[in-house]
Amino acid sequence: MLGGTNALAQSALSNGSFDTDQPIEIMADSLEVQQDQQIATFAGNVQVLQGEIRLKAERLVVYYSDNKTATASTDSGEAPKIRKIDVQGNVFLSSPRETAKGDKGTYDVLNKQINLHGNVVLTQGQNVLRGDKMVLDLVSGKSRIIGSGAGNSSGRVRGIFVPQKKN
Repeated sequence: MLGGTNALAQSALSNGSFDTDQPIEIMADSLEVQQDQQIATFAGNVQVLQGEIRLKAERLVVYYSDNKTATASTDSGEAPKIRKIDVQGNVFLSSPRETAKGDKGTYDVLNKQINLHGNVVLTQGQNVLRGDKMVLDLVSGKSRIIGSGAGNSSGRVRGIFVPQKKN
């Protein structure tokens, strides 16, 4: 195993950038909207799709911007804009090449960045990275795994890298 408090993984969850202009589709067992706070809470078997990105969690909170309500369109016909999505409970993120999981996460839609926190595991084939936090830049496709900095081996980034067999 390899260790360190900060590891940079090129193409973690991608083979380059993601198309963040794709629509975001959210499915769940229930939805509660708080229009005055511009918040929509999805609960139970939550699934999110945006292009090649797939996200699953137990609970998801969507934050809207531009003083628009979560259910109404504006006079110009534009839907409210999502600025941030928070997810909790068995968070699972996947792309065609990799998967990541953690306890909770945030998708910063405006800055095109995904953060996973708590018991993060990033898997690509047989290669596995573990840490306390993962930051994924959707524009560049680069991700960073960060340890908790606890000073012991459990607080460090850990990786297992399996060489490809030569033919």
